[in-house]
Amino acid sequence: MRFPRTFGAIDMQKTEELIMRSIELGVNYFDTAWIYSGSEEAVGAIFDKNRVREKIYIATKMPLVMTKKHEDFDRFFDQSLQRLKTDYIDYYLLHMVTDTEQLRTLKKWGIEDWIAKKKKTGQIRQIGFSFHGSGSEFLGILNDYDWEFCQIQYNYSDENFQAGVTGLRAAAQKMPVVIMEPLLGGKLANGLPKDAIKIFQNADANLTPAGWALNWLWNQEEVTTVLSGMSVMSQLEENVRLADAAHIGMLGDTGKSVYANVLESVNRSCKIRCTGCNYCMPCPVGVNIPGCFSAYNMMYSLGFVAGMQQFITSTGFTSEKSGSPSMCIKCGKCESHCPQKLSIMKELANVRKRMEPWLIRFIGVCARAFLGKKRKKTNV
Repeated sequence: MRFPRTFGAIDMQKTEELIMRSIELGVNYFDTAWIYSGSEEAVGAIFDKNRVREKIYIATKMPLVMTKKHEDFDRFFDQSLQRLKTDYIDYYLLHMVTDTEQLRTLKKWGIEDWIAKKKKTGQIRQIGFSFHGSGSEFLGILNDYDWEFCQIQYNYSDENFQAGVTGLRAAAQKMPVVIMEPLLGGKLANGLPKDAIKIFQNADANLTPAGWALNWLWNQEEVTTVLSGMSVMSQLEENVRLADAAHIGMLGDTGKSVYANVLESVNRSCKIRCTGCNYCMPCPVGVNIPGCFSAYNMMYSLGFVAGMQQFITSTGFTSEKSGSPSMCIKCGKCESHCPQKLSIMKELANVRKRMEPWLIRFIGVCARAFLGKKRKKTNV
């Protein structure tokens, strides 16, 4: 999901270097999804080129937000096989399961028979689901089908969010549990407030904030696999080193108290719990929703100047095609796709109020008008 990109496209050279180095270091589980733009194609091309398919396990997902009838099951599955250049999927997930009602609808469309046939032919080796709903729904989904694994969002700042620690422990009694968003979209690695970083450094100057976040997970026996979404080689090297050294129960009472102090700082500064997953995108009118929220949070954690600088660059605020929150038409499309169930339209209004006071809006309008006039003149 977070492969390195250049001008929006996956950088195949850097991605191949990352993947092959990870395999060399012992990584064998690769998680992608139909809905991750370009990801399945990149993974398939690199595995095929280097002939490593039999050395690794592929996990990919059926996009339930786009699945409307029985025929869609084969359509999306076959496209994934084609993109991944394989004839079977080791770990196949129903993507973004939110509640038991959704599962009942899939059963009406024949999902159980479809899975059984794919399992019989060997095209699906293990069947699971990724969860993006409320904790009360998770246990119902867990017990409503004979799943072989599941994937949940879980990190030290989300211990009681979505499935949470209760769901983790319940699931682990029945199946392997894969953890997504261990770094909350990178915010627990490079988006922490200064005082939180200082707390970690005082406790262990040799361990990065990302390392602290990953160790919190590896400390728990219920955690099977962690999807940390490495984008550069240094992240890969650090994450593998941490996993190699980790063991259950390695954090004592002193270590656990460090997280409590950091979490207190994080909760004070993080106003919008957006992970930057981009499921809300693209916005029909071009609002850069994750960029707006990231800048808004940064303003509270790192200060006004840093937040405003990111806001202007990530939204193209002064460009002719702005991704400003003021462009929002409140269509609600984003909220229907948000795994975090954020009140996106309401939060965009808060961002606009905080980061676009009348003077800033006036400057933006003038800049966009000037650029539009200049472009028109050039075209003439």
